[in-house]
Amino acid sequence: MTPTPALNTGLDDFLDWAAREPGGAPPARPADAVLTLLALHGADRRAGVPEPTPRLVARILREDLPGLLGASPEEAAAVPAVLRSLADCVRQSGRLNAKRHARLLAAVDEAAPEFGEAVDDPARLTWHRWYAARLRADGTDAGDRAAVRAWLDTHARTPRADRVPLPGGLHRADVAARTFAVRALLAELLLAAFARDAHEPGPAGPLLPAPPLAADRPDDALGDALEEIADALTDRWTAEGLSAALAGAHADLAPGPAALPHAALADRMLDEHLDYYGDSAVPLPPPPALPGPGAVRELLHAAPLPAALAAGTFGDDEDLREVSERCGLPGPATAVWTDGTPAELTELAADVLAAQAERMPLVTGPQEAYSFDAAHLLYSLYERGSTPESVARKTADARADGLPPELEDAPAPLSPGAPAAYALPSAGELARLFGVAAVTEADRAALDVPAQGLAALVDQLAATGCVFRTGDAYGLTPLGAAAMRHVLAVGRVAAPDRDTVAIWDAAGTVGAARHWPARIGAAALADWAARHGGTDEAWGRLLDAVAAVKTADLSLTRTSDYFARLDLAGVPGTALRAALTDPVTGAAARRVLLARGEQAPEDQVPLTARATVLAEELDQCWIDDMLAHVERRTAAGGTGIPGPADIPPDTLLPVFDASASEWPGGPAALTEALAHAAPATAPRVLATLQAHHPDRTVANAAAHARKTTRPTRR
Repeated sequence: MTPTPALNTGLDDFLDWAAREPGGAPPARPADAVLTLLALHGADRRAGVPEPTPRLVARILREDLPGLLGASPEEAAAVPAVLRSLADCVRQSGRLNAKRHARLLAAVDEAAPEFGEAVDDPARLTWHRWYAARLRADGTDAGDRAAVRAWLDTHARTPRADRVPLPGGLHRADVAARTFAVRALLAELLLAAFARDAHEPGPAGPLLPAPPLAADRPDDALGDALEEIADALTDRWTAEGLSAALAGAHADLAPGPAALPHAALADRMLDEHLDYYGDSAVPLPPPPALPGPGAVRELLHAAPLPAALAAGTFGDDEDLREVSERCGLPGPATAVWTDGTPAELTELAADVLAAQAERMPLVTGPQEAYSFDAAHLLYSLYERGSTPESVARKTADARADGLPPELEDAPAPLSPGAPAAYALPSAGELARLFGVAAVTEADRAALDVPAQGLAALVDQLAATGCVFRTGDAYGLTPLGAAAMRHVLAVGRVAAPDRDTVAIWDAAGTVGAARHWPARIGAAALADWAARHGGTDEAWGRLLDAVAAVKTADLSLTRTSDYFARLDLAGVPGTALRAALTDPVTGAAARRVLLARGEQAPEDQVPLTARATVLAEELDQCWIDDMLAHVERRTAAGGTGIPGPADIPPDTLLPVFDASASEWPGGPAALTEALAHAAPATAPRVLATLQAHHPDRTVANAAAHARKTTRPTRR
């Protein structure tokens, strides 16, 4: 089954016909791609050419051609004209009436702008399209196989730092994934065309050449034949000889997903991030330190595992041999090891880290009470701002022992000079780490085995140079922070650095910092204010942003959480006093001032701001009451999810009554204010008041206010 210069699409006859028309013949490359793709999608060929339909026109312009056609700008611009000319050709053959012809031309006009945008979209780039564009830019004839091979040879000898980088912030993993997807699409189309040829080739005859089904292994022979056709089509639509070169002598220039271990880790990072936040655009905190461009090589070369891989000194260790094969070191990645740019070396560090993480066993608790793997461990370290964590604390938290919120993201104390072998901290040290009064020796003994397992996993990751462990503390190294940031970027998870955060607008900085550990969020806010002059006006913009993001979504994090970070960041009192009259944040600003011992008259604060803070406080009371009730019921053997009427409002009622006694208009006015200030969370507070308040007047007022929080049905 030898691929023909063109499949049975009537290309030559179409070009001859078009040459006699007023517009002349279009370029052969886009004409070939258009006719072939229409035919592969099953377009009727009774007119001698594939007959386009509005549906097929939209499909090939929006989905197929942007990934498969690596044409020059002039050839790409000619694609819509090819389709219009093809529509005219089919109409002239008597296969289209005027109405259908007009609909077809309208479909071309509608989809053509999207095709133009897609062709220029870096996200649609494949390796074949990228190298076809580069060699054309250097004046190489894409139709000359020998010239294409010579250009690739020269490019491979070019120092890596002198090569043109991928556009638009693309990573090699992005292009590898897109290339794989496009090739899979073409393979699927060819297999479907073969099936149609075998079942019913139609009046125009088979589209593909006859396959060698008489071979000893017909399935394999068919697959090989279709692969050859796919290579031939890809070369015709990009550059001659490109497929064989990128699959052979120059495979290192076009790695597939399997050759980039960090691509699989990137998928895991996206899954982890979505589990945490539900949105890949929610940014992670920036690492405190990233290595400078000149330091990446030194850090990578100094790491034990990468150095052993590069030297090939892993002997009969089959696990290390597997890591070596996954990373291509020694092998294709050796050139990066010796001559790579900082970005390439960071990617190599990510590959080594990912390959090592892949082979790490799960860390499990007694009776498999919990389990997590190396990928989760790496994400959780980055998600906490790359600050050190405690092996013992991570183990205890995984056991669902629970930690005070202020300790969940607190940095673990480092112990310089600690022995290499892991030893669980003393009972007193554990009590401080866990924020409890005391830890018994029995509790400590129960932690020892799982903590040893976690420490062993950390130590194996530390061999990559991306993780460290000092005593009980472990975390990401600067190289690890850079490698993980690269992995997260490949996974399309927002992972800015400190310079990027500093140039965000106030709303973006405030909105992001609310997700981060308090210290890191506060540092980001302080850094933002400092880079904008450190003036009261700059701080005022941050305070205004809090009001704006809270107003945009009243169910967002409580204003007290925003102001806790602002207070920690050192927001000046003058800016806080200026915010007292804000209808959303005035009461939160007043609380900070009072906590600092400053005067802040309540009569300056609007009722709406007071209601906002009070609604947040009452909701926290509801949560505390609910958790206490569940704990009591679980201890008594109860099950199920409690409703509002089941939860005794032990803390909620006293706080509500105290506030209502001072609220203008009393309890009824307060319930209405709560419904307006917190439509997302007030219903459960109001439902509890309705069910449990001993004063039926107040209970009825809560019921009435609760109705106002429900959307009106039309």
